Amino acid sequence: MNDNPPATLHQGDARSSPYPVSRLAPAFDGGDLAAEIARAESILSIRTEARLRVIADQIKLLQAEARKILADARQDQALTAARCTFKRIPGKTYHLYRRADGQPFFSMLSPQDWGGRAPHAFLGSYRLETDYSWTPTDHATPTDETGELVAQLLRIGGIEHPHHPGTTRSP
Repeated sequence: MNDNPPATLHQGDARSSPYPVSRLAPAFDGGDLAAEIARAESILSIRTEARLRVIADQIKLLQAEARKILADARQDQALTAARCTFKRIPGKTYHLYRRADGQPFFSMLSPQDWGGRAPHAFLGSYRLETDYSWTPTDHATPTDETGELVAQLLRIGGIEHPHHPGTTRSP
């Protein structure tokens, strides 16, 4: 015999029924519902994983960029610390040499200016940028004339240029 108690039928309005009461309502099977939920969870999981993978890739790119920035800063710091016996002017190219005692120093003379026989080991040529960073000349683009144009316009307007103090001119 059947030990299950008889199921009670919904006695209220059809709108509040916990199950379909119209023959026009789609029939659904508990197994179909479980499969649909499993599919939805699978799609949600795949979408979430894809979005997290994009974030992880962005983090890797940011980490690589941070490492490059730190390496550039270390190189700029080393170049800035190199001995220099003249005023460094942004936009100009300077040539780095190493003395016999290991001391790096900047010169305005290139290896060609020495006739190919520089008295010290040549380490490279660098352009000093307006932000006081250094660009190796083999990576440098042609000098941007915009900075000089801005400085000229500031002088015409009687405003002191922040990188070239004392360059004001009265209108």
